[in-house]
Amino acid sequence: MKGNVALTPAQLDQYREAGYLLLPGLVAADECRRYNQRFVDLIDGAVAKPEEMIVMRDVMVVKGAVQPRTRLHGINKAMNFQTEPVLWRYACEGAVRLVAEQLLGEQRDAMLRVISSNVFNKPPGVDGRHPLHQDLRYFRLRPADGIVAAWTALLPCTRESGCLAVVPGSHRGELRAHAEPDWEYVNHAFYGVADGPDDAPMADRVHVEMRPGDTLFFHPLLVHGSGSNRSEEFRRAISVHYAAPRCETPGRDWRNGPHVRAVRD
Repeated sequence: MKGNVALTPAQLDQYREAGYLLLPGLVAADECRRYNQRFVDLIDGAVAKPEEMIVMRDVMVVKGAVQPRTRLHGINKAMNFQTEPVLWRYACEGAVRLVAEQLLGEQRDAMLRVISSNVFNKPPGVDGRHPLHQDLRYFRLRPADGIVAAWTALLPCTRESGCLAVVPGSHRGELRAHAEPDWEYVNHAFYGVADGPDDAPMADRVHVEMRPGDTLFFHPLLVHGSGSNRSEEFRRAISVHYAAPRCETPGRDWRNGPHVRAVRD
């Protein structure tokens, strides 16, 4: 991973205007392979899974619509890797954290906290779509501009394998109403922006194809989602959400939550 990354004014403007910033090759190939293999080992049982980690099976497998070829083919994602030593390195070492600090307007070595952590696994042979949504739907923290997502491809993410799609500039609006999509199969808590007469910008979505190591940073109000995997390969990515020290949750101290961890712990 690149150890010292200074964003240019143009890159900062890109993030402010579009709500996202793609940095190709930010995470080194050997690190991507390490994170990818660790996920496989955790799912296969070659490495003990931390108690806090939640492994979610795909809804089509749970409902018996698909018989997975392997255990890995039946997994949608692994959540909460804050106590998994290999995967946790992604959040606290090198360029990913440094870029997050700059996008949040924080000083270097600011006490950022990770408020969510996931390895997303989109197997071939399942629907696997994630409707267009805003991540702030899942967080009580405010202000929204004190939160940023980092999403790094571990395997190729293409249109065919279900890459992310984003709606540029949609972060400048409000948190929209969300609901479950009217699909036959939708994974647990995969809510989408509710339909409405003001949804014309959805037609402006941009599909973000990524190679291993490419990293997308995006605002929690950015409307984004992903399609189904129509390829014969896995689509896999590692992701965290960072929150700046200025964030607050009404009525409680969010900093000591069960799935929150400071990146310098």
